[in-house]
Amino acid sequence: MAEVSSSTHEALLTRAQEISSDAERVTEAKLRKVTLPAAHGQSPAVMGLITLDNGEDHTKPNTFGPRGLLSLDAAIDAALADDEITAIGVTGKPFILAAGADLTSIAGGGEDGVRIVAELGHAVFRKLHDGVDGRSKPSFGFVNGLALGGGLEVALHCDYRTVMDSAPALGLPEVMLGLVPGWGGAFLVPNLIGPDKAVTVILENPLNNGKTLGGQAAFDLGLADAVFSGADYLEQSLLWAASVLSGEVTVERAEPDRGAAWDAAVARGRQVAESKTGGASPAAARVVELIDAARDNDRDAGFAREDDALEAMSRTPELIASLYAFDLVQKRAKRPAGAPDKALARKVTKVGIVGAGLMASQLALLFVRRLDVPVVLTDLDQERVDKGVGYVHAEIDKLLAKGRVNQDKANRLKGLVSGAIDKAEVFADVDFVIEAVFEEMSVKKSVFADVEKVVSPECILATNTSSLSITEMAADLEHPERVVGFHFFNPVAVMPLLEIVRGERTDDATLATAFATGRSLKKTTILVKDSPSFIVNRLLGRFMGEVGRIVDEGTPVPVADGAFAGVAPMPPFMLLSLVGPAIALHNNETLHRAFPDRFYVSPALERVVAARKSSYYGPDGGIDPEIEALQEKPADPVVLDRAEVRTRVLTGLADEVRRMLDEGVVAGPEDLDLAMITGAGFSFWNGGLTMLLEREGLGKFH
Repeated sequence: MAEVSSSTHEALLTRAQEISSDAERVTEAKLRKVTLPAAHGQSPAVMGLITLDNGEDHTKPNTFGPRGLLSLDAAIDAALADDEITAIGVTGKPFILAAGADLTSIAGGGEDGVRIVAELGHAVFRKLHDGVDGRSKPSFGFVNGLALGGGLEVALHCDYRTVMDSAPALGLPEVMLGLVPGWGGAFLVPNLIGPDKAVTVILENPLNNGKTLGGQAAFDLGLADAVFSGADYLEQSLLWAASVLSGEVTVERAEPDRGAAWDAAVARGRQVAESKTGGASPAAARVVELIDAARDNDRDAGFAREDDALEAMSRTPELIASLYAFDLVQKRAKRPAGAPDKALARKVTKVGIVGAGLMASQLALLFVRRLDVPVVLTDLDQERVDKGVGYVHAEIDKLLAKGRVNQDKANRLKGLVSGAIDKAEVFADVDFVIEAVFEEMSVKKSVFADVEKVVSPECILATNTSSLSITEMAADLEHPERVVGFHFFNPVAVMPLLEIVRGERTDDATLATAFATGRSLKKTTILVKDSPSFIVNRLLGRFMGEVGRIVDEGTPVPVADGAFAGVAPMPPFMLLSLVGPAIALHNNETLHRAFPDRFYVSPALERVVAARKSSYYGPDGGIDPEIEALQEKPADPVVLDRAEVRTRVLTGLADEVRRMLDEGVVAGPEDLDLAMITGAGFSFWNGGLTMLLEREGLGKFH
């Protein structure tokens, strides 16, 4: 296999030093010698083990910028030059290999910075396989935790790989960011596991809201040669490496079919790209081309194609939008605009939950896992309470079975969750109560009136309402200042967003406690003005209302569903089915009462809810005939094509965004985008919503 020439490599190193930035959080590559167990009758081998470590805690994963790549380059060179070292291993600090490229190097490297970083990554990583100046040594990637983008690619360049079974996230998410895997992934993955699986890893998963693989799944897919579990993962991996080096273990890999099966995989990739992005993502289309071209199995050509593609993607508006979105989730999400001084927050040592249904039970599980404090559920009768507590206990048992918690932790968590009927018995010493009862103002006001009688004057009263007024809910209480909106998204454990809503009389101590609690729950928190349906549900309400009106006027549901590939995370009537027609109708009715001039309530949707239909789709994936029979049948139908549907709905969304900003619902357009990305699954490469609307020429919001 060809190597990068010494002169070219030195030029890359020099240019990388020039474009390196002080903003880069440098991941150092630390080399140490490890003596491996000797096979019978053989001398022990010495591995040069390189550990990637940026010196930060686990909340700040390793990344590769120019200086980080230079550090890894030096460590590999040192290992190759040391005659005592017979093999090279690469791993990361505890539970993290690396999270890919430091995107500051993409954004700030100058006109040719992306090309330099792309070529440098290839040149450094490929030394693990090719060596230098004719000197190469067997290499092992030890994937001990999170490995995304370049973090996975550095392991892919190694000759052999092991993975920790509980590693939480492995993948190549670049397409989600408007990029392509640029350090070998687009070439190496299809040649390692075959093109169809590569389409899943490189294209389909990223476009499914950044889906990743767990360690066991990555092994099952063929990305790793061995899988180990437990605290001694690295020790087991070193033993396995010794067995490979001694010949006791032979790794065999199947050769991919480079004929018809490859053609079929590429065709599927094109279909996935079209259905998920509507042809609007240059990165999705380009990565299919890279997978197609990887069948030639020419490493030099494959890496050169990746360099070209990454450079081309760096000049697209989608990358600008992606970097904007990435900055939102990395920075603004951690410093919420408008949040009070965190020193005002009160300590939460016990949590009360009113309700014991599915949402309440999900909340109880989240609170007990993240806060590690007593959580008590209440409801109208013992049967409901027992069912709610039983759900939480069962979910903890599932975590135990998966190895996510040990037996002692599981026992402790289950012991912290209890239930009762009488709030007076269990709420006297709680610091934080959240209600998750029926979405009706009178019900919620009654709940808070009862709770206020039995809790301390400083206990926070939080509501998980998705649309109702916090101010009205608190109006009749003795202490309305301690009521706050705490709106989660379903499923609670998965969706990152938490809308924190300030009522007219909510005080700073309550708000600070809400934000501190949200951070402890590991949620993305956004401050929202008390307004109908807050952020996500208001925008989705306008979205679904406009679509509903168009369909009621005569455009078929499949046409409307097909108009938003690359805009919404799923077709609108699929989204409606996921949310539930009754919930969607309730949200639109709430918004219609507040803004009757622009929020449409579909008579067809009312009939669907009255018929107790839960989905618009039948078993064959088509529109349910019973749903079709409930649709409007206008005398003079107006039938739009997909482009017309898209433009009309986006125009409505642009109007709503402008109104929300003018009303001060949030501090700025960044919060609307952050909410739509983390609460509604809108794509990074569109920049959420407002940057997409700007690119469509529908307004200026920044």
